[in-house]
Amino acid sequence: MKKIQSTTGLLAGIFGAALLLGGCSGKTGKQGPATAGAPAPTTGSPLQITTAPASSAPSPMADFVVAARVASPAVVHIKTTYAATPETEAYGQPYGAPGGERVARASGSGILITPDGYIATNNHVVENASAIQVILPDKRQFAAELVGRDPNTDLALLKIAATELPTLQFGNSDSVQVGQWVVAVGYPFSLNTTVTAGIVSAKARSIGIINRPRRSNDGEPDQAPAGNAGVESFIQTDAAINPGNSGGALVNTRGELVGINSAIASQTGSYAGYAFAIPVNLAKKILGDLQQFGTVRRGVLGVAFPAPAAEEQYLRQQGLQPGAVAGVYITGVLPGSAAATAGLREGDVIQRIDGVTLSSSAEFSERVARHRPGDVVQLTYLRDRTPSTVSVTLKGEPTTAEAPSNTAALTTIREKLGARFAPLPDALRQRYQLRAGVLVAEVREGGFFAQLGVPSGTVIAFINGQSIATPQDIDAALLAAQRGLIQLLAIAPDGSRVVFNFSLGT
Repeated sequence: MKKIQSTTGLLAGIFGAALLLGGCSGKTGKQGPATAGAPAPTTGSPLQITTAPASSAPSPMADFVVAARVASPAVVHIKTTYAATPETEAYGQPYGAPGGERVARASGSGILITPDGYIATNNHVVENASAIQVILPDKRQFAAELVGRDPNTDLALLKIAATELPTLQFGNSDSVQVGQWVVAVGYPFSLNTTVTAGIVSAKARSIGIINRPRRSNDGEPDQAPAGNAGVESFIQTDAAINPGNSGGALVNTRGELVGINSAIASQTGSYAGYAFAIPVNLAKKILGDLQQFGTVRRGVLGVAFPAPAAEEQYLRQQGLQPGAVAGVYITGVLPGSAAATAGLREGDVIQRIDGVTLSSSAEFSERVARHRPGDVVQLTYLRDRTPSTVSVTLKGEPTTAEAPSNTAALTTIREKLGARFAPLPDALRQRYQLRAGVLVAEVREGGFFAQLGVPSGTVIAFINGQSIATPQDIDAALLAAQRGLIQLLAIAPDGSRVVFNFSLGT
C-alpha cells in the first residue's frame, strides 16, 4: 500500500488521518441497495466490455452470496517485481534472483474485463515494476504485459495471453446511491480471494492522493511525477479494504462492477472504516483509451475552481454565501482554452454538464474526464444570477513539444514570482500541525506574489492540488502549470487559510 508522506489535496486534510493508496503495494516487507441502470455513455471505448442491463430487482438487501459468486472468479492476484535500489534495501532485504540480481516484490489485485485477457488495476500497483505476474483464482499463472497506465486517475491496463476467461459486467456508477450495499473483492495481505461488504458512504469524494508525493507503507520513497492534477471523484465505502486490495473490484449485490478499489484512509496502514474506489463510468473511458492508444486522450475545458476543501472559504472571500448558489464557481479561464472560446468567464457558476446537475467540483472534473478532445459538452451556468447554456468543444492537453525548456522557463517563473522560498521550520510545522509545506521567506516588490498580496511568512501547502514539501516541489508544480492557471492553497502568517489564483502568462 502506498502511503502519503505529506499533506494531501484536502487543505483540511493536513490535520486529519493519513491517506493511503490501498494496496500496491502490499509490499512484502523483508520479502522485498440501489439499482444500476445502463452506464452513461463514454467516448469511443474499443474494449468489448460486457455492460449490465438496467434492472429494478436487486438481490436481497443482506445477501451477498450472489455478488461473491459472480465477482470472485474475475478478480485476480497481481504480483510485481522491482529492481532493488538503495532505498528499497534500506527498508528490507530484497529477494535474491538468478544471476545475483537483487529485487523487491509487491502485490495487489486486478479485474478481468474481457474474455481474451485484458485486466484493469491501479497504476500504483504496477508503476515502475520490472515484471508483472497474474495469478488467476484457478491458480494458473501468466506473465502480464503493461498495455498502458494513467497516473492522473490511478488506473492501468494489463494483458495476459489467455482466452475464455470469466469477466465482470460493468454496472453504472452514476446510479450508485449513498447507503446501498456493496462488496469488495481482492487479495489483501496476499491472501486468497477475500470478500468484504459495506455500504456506500459518500460519492464524488476528492481526497488529494493522486499525483501526490507519497511513500509506501514500508517507507520506500515513491515520488509521483509533477503534472496535471489528478481526477478524483471516488466512491467512498466502509467495506473493509486493506493492503493488497488495490485494483480489486467493488460490486453491487448483483455482482456488477461499480468501482475499482484504490485507497484507504487510515492512521495505521490498515482498514479503519474508510475506503475509496474509482467509479466505473470513468474507468471505462480511461481503460478504453489505454487499450486503443496506449495513453489517455483527455478532453480539456480550461477552467480553474477552488479545491473541494477550500471552496467554502473561497466563496466567503468573494462575498458569497456557500450553498446559496449550487454549482462550481469558476476562479479563472485559461486564455485560448475551450472555455474561453465558448465565452466562459471568471465568476461564472457552472451548474449542469450535459443536463446533469453538479453537486461538487470533483463530480465536474470526473464528467469532463470522461471525454476526449473534440467532444462537445453542454454547460449550463449562472452569470450575474442569469442562467445560460453553451456548447463547448473540448480541446486536448498541450504536448511536450509545445513547452519551453525547463531551465529557461524556471528562470522566467522565478523572476515573475518575485519570491524566495525556504524549508518549513519545525516550529511552524508543529504550530500548524503540518506534515509538509514551504515557507515564503521573502517577497520582492513588483513580483506576482507582491501583486497578489502574498506576505512573507506565508506557508504554501498545495499548488494546483499537489502537496508541497520542498522548494523544489514548487519549481516542479509551477513548471507543470506554466501555460495554465495556478492555484495556491496556503496558510497566512496569522494562521488563516487562504487561496490565491493567478496565471504566469508564459
